[in-house]
Amino acid sequence: MVSMDGFDEDRLRRLAAHFRTRYIDRGMLPHVQLLVAREGRIVHRSGAGTARSDGTPLRDDAIFRIASMTKPLTAVAFMALVEEGRVALDDPVADVIPEFADLRVFESGGGDVPWITRPAPPMRMIDLLRHTSGLTYGFLSRTNVDAAYRAARLLSPGGERDDDAFVAALAQIPLEFAPGTAWNYSVSTDVLGIVVARLEGTTLDTVLQRRILAPLGMDDTFFHCPPDKVDRLTDAWMMTPAGAKVIDRGSDGRATREPLLKAGGGGLLSTTGDYHRFCAMMLGGGVLDGARVIGRKTIDLMTRNHLPGGADLATIARAPIADSGSGGPGFGLGVAVTVDPARTMVPGSAGEYFWSGIYSTQFFIDPVERIHAILMTQQMPVPSIPVRRDFRTMVYAALA
Repeated sequence: MVSMDGFDEDRLRRLAAHFRTRYIDRGMLPHVQLLVAREGRIVHRSGAGTARSDGTPLRDDAIFRIASMTKPLTAVAFMALVEEGRVALDDPVADVIPEFADLRVFESGGGDVPWITRPAPPMRMIDLLRHTSGLTYGFLSRTNVDAAYRAARLLSPGGERDDDAFVAALAQIPLEFAPGTAWNYSVSTDVLGIVVARLEGTTLDTVLQRRILAPLGMDDTFFHCPPDKVDRLTDAWMMTPAGAKVIDRGSDGRATREPLLKAGGGGLLSTTGDYHRFCAMMLGGGVLDGARVIGRKTIDLMTRNHLPGGADLATIARAPIADSGSGGPGFGLGVAVTVDPARTMVPGSAGEYFWSGIYSTQFFIDPVERIHAILMTQQMPVPSIPVRRDFRTMVYAALA
């Protein structure tokens, strides 16, 4: 049966059944919540599983840690400042963060061995947006620079710093490579959030609330869960050889406490319904229900491939990343971008853009088919479980 929005309703129901029987019933995921929309109208919404280890049912308005799905919101906030002429993509980051005026590039050393470095060329704002800054993440665990991040407890639980202390600590560690020469998933968007906060003269949460969350009615998106909504916050799990274990409880875990650093790269909590409104705004050219957040042509710019030389992630990435698939999408300003669907090994459209979070969440927006889709769950990591691949494949398979 084909719905008025051009989806096969039986195939959409098959999507929900697949996630329930393959992943939840087998204990591979605690729960899942799915949403598919076309032209901003919801055509499918389903959920299954339990929100907490005590068996609490998953509510339609459950609150999830969206982790790196925070990044597109921070990028939109920055690009709104670009639209106002207050900053430009090719501006040096040091213009706003002077702590980065004398960055160095790694050559050798680390641990007990002194660093050998060379001067870095200026890092530009576009490098933060597209992850070509030379920064890294400590959890990648590949290089001595990654290890230095872990030793400095950058963004680790119990080791948080405020904005100023965070960038001061980063400035003491060499870059992985000269800015603009390679791609490496990193704390770039956290730094971008600090740029936004400094330009606005306030905190990042205040900026996001004023520029994005309030205009879009995203009332359940924040950097920590308020007490009156804690009953809706899910537990977070991690898969171990012995099975899944809870690593952050919804009732009283880290997500219930206000963080010192409002991490623009991964700190937000949100709901499926709220993130649906953000995606609908992006697909709608920057406006939703009469509220304009950003310009249509700015979104067009953000969702082009901006990797140096037109490269893709398969050829330029320093570290493998789950969302790159077997082929290589490009990367825009805050989102990955499908350049050639044939290279990603999953259905899609050229110009589709997307990203995910470490707790196995994902969204994608297809401006060709005029659809967007969201997957929410709370388990990290799932490298051997093709949750995201299945989701994208089955959503596209349901198109009439």
